[in-house]
Amino acid sequence: MTDTARSSEGTSSRGVDGFDLASIQDAVAEWRGLQAFLQDVTERAVRAMDGADACSITMRRNGRLVTAAAESGGALQLDLLQYDAEAGPCVCSMENGEENYVPDMLLEQRWAPYPAAAAAHGARSVLATPLALNSHSLGALNLYSGKPDAFATQLEMARRLSAQAAGAVAVAERIEQQAETVRDLRTAMLSRSVIDQAIGIVIAGRRCTANEAMDILRRASQARNVKLRDLCHDMVAGAGGSPPRPGSFTSRGQEEPPPGRLAPL
Repeated sequence: MTDTARSSEGTSSRGVDGFDLASIQDAVAEWRGLQAFLQDVTERAVRAMDGADACSITMRRNGRLVTAAAESGGALQLDLLQYDAEAGPCVCSMENGEENYVPDMLLEQRWAPYPAAAAAHGARSVLATPLALNSHSLGALNLYSGKPDAFATQLEMARRLSAQAAGAVAVAERIEQQAETVRDLRTAMLSRSVIDQAIGIVIAGRRCTANEAMDILRRASQARNVKLRDLCHDMVAGAGGSPPRPGSFTSRGQEEPPPGRLAPL
């Protein structure tokens, strides 16, 4: 790993670019998704820690450890080596919620064969700190340096940084979950609109009740092994000669468009 200590930025930005309330508010105001937020966390961590060449965040997704964000390709590669070996400071930090500092990979005896592989990739010292909030593990913040013992005098700063980052990540995950809920609700409502149209078609053709029409559609969906939404979409498209429009939502306070004009998406 080459030394990318951001010499061009100078040292004035280090140690002062953490994750205080103001920075969290700025990130929320400019919300670009969880991935972008986590990427910002890794970049801030590198700027805040002297000697840090790269940073990554390890999290658990679908039962597997993954790198949710990496400040550089080098950090990602060093993470992947640990996942493959199922051992290493960031894996241990994530699994046990413990801080792990390796002053020099050339002298490290734990987690073989990872230390030798990491040193071959240019990492001499590694610091992995847990991202935990109220005893709940959110992930691990991993700092890498090409210099031995790069973080010996900064362990307390790294702990404070991880504590701040954990709070920021918890807020970001909640925002992302709420956004996903809104997207899922919107999809469900639009799907329901198409299903209701298909029910109307069945009622008109079979002269049955709405419940009976729904039962007919469910049986047809199972018999054809297709999703009910897709079956109804095809039925409405066939009846109308074109696919149904996806529709849109009107914000509160927004006037309904006059007849003959579509509401803006």
